[in-house]
This record gives sequence, structure tokens and C-alpha cells, in this order.
Amino acid sequence: MRARSDRRSCIAWADAHRECSLVITQLEAPEVDGLAIGGSLSEVFPGLQTIFLPGYGVSEERLEITNAKVFAEPIDGEKLLKAIERAAATPYRELDLFHVVDVLQMCCLSGRTGAIQIVKSSRTALVFLRAGKIVHAESEAARGIDALSGMVAWESVEFAYDESVAAPVESIAEAWDEVLIEVVLRQNRNHLPPGRSFREQSGDVPPVKNSAPAKGRLFSAFKRR
Repeated sequence: MRARSDRRSCIAWADAHRECSLVITQLEAPEVDGLAIGGSLSEVFPGLQTIFLPGYGVSEERLEITNAKVFAEPIDGEKLLKAIERAAATPYRELDLFHVVDVLQMCCLSGRTGAIQIVKSSRTALVFLRAGKIVHAESEAARGIDALSGMVAWESVEFAYDESVAAPVESIAEAWDEVLIEVVLRQNRNHLPPGRSFREQSGDVPPVKNSAPAKGRLFSAFKRR
């Protein structure tokens, strides 16, 4: 099902159907909030897989995500079909997982304000946005850029978004893309064999690999810690 109506219409549709394993939704459009739609439908259909189609272009993306679940225009049809195939092969009631960088890049480029909760098993972390800029991040172990770096190491995660939650402080001043490139480079340095290195230029940032298969449920309710 491709969501092209408002949240209420999607819920009405869900009430009339017994099964749904995949939703492909525009991220933002008149009367459409893809994050709200995905979250609401995931409450009705356990194991729902979600793919987002944002309004920004591929040329605006700064980081390439392997096995992405976000497809900017012009959409790569082959990659989208592969994402749909992965979703179809996901076991019933499995989690709906996204790469952390896929989520953050999507929310930044769409100019979101609020908080994103990142969940990996029993671990949680928060990223705060203001008009598409990452202004703060925190986890149980760290704050600021160090917290972001730790989240990127988690790779595949569940997430929730709440536009009403403001940052308690602003600990990150750099542009969102500079911050994400920095933490991706930091993680790649940590995984390089001894004696190996690569150029730390934005054009040389390697693709962000999502090692886990995409799975099941978009968090619909922002979980308070």
C-alpha cells in the first residue's frame, strides 16, 4: 500500500484490512506526514516494514546508505525493488530497522524540528533537531558528537520522532552533514586494518553499510526514559 492520504484515512483503511506487511509513503506532502502514518499503521500491523519517499533530491544527500529505506528523487528503481524484496523476505513480526545515518539524514534534509529517539535492543539515545540542524545528542554514556558516534556504531535501529520535544541544551554547532561525515569517518577509522587509512574529504567518504537485514516495526510512540 502506498500512503497518499492523511493519517486518519490510513487508519480507516487499516481498520478495514486484516494484513499489511509494507507501507511505502511520501515523507511529506499536503495532508501527509509519513512518520506519523508509518507509526500509526505499525500499531495495527505487527511487523510492518516502512519505506520513505522524501521530497528532497538525491543530489542533496551527503552520505550513501547501503540497503537504504529512504529513496529521494529521482528514485533508483532497481534499489527500490531490492528494498521491497528484502521487506517481503522479512519474518513476520520482526523489527522495522533503519540505519541511524539513513534516519538522521532524512530528518535533517526534510528540515525537521524535535527529537528522534534511537533504540537498539535495551539501549536508547536521543538526537535533537532544530529546522534540520542537529543541535544536541545524548545517550547513557555520552553527550554531543561522542553520543552520535556511539549511535552510528549501533547501525540498524528502531526509531521514534516527536516534534514537540526541544533540546535541553545545544551542544553541537557544526552543520548536520559535517557532523555525520565526522562520526562516519570516526567509525571507519576504528574498523580499518592496522596501517590502513583513507582521505578524510567529503567526496571520499565511503558508503555507510547496513550489515543487518531490514526488519519489522516503526516505533509509533516516543518512549520516555
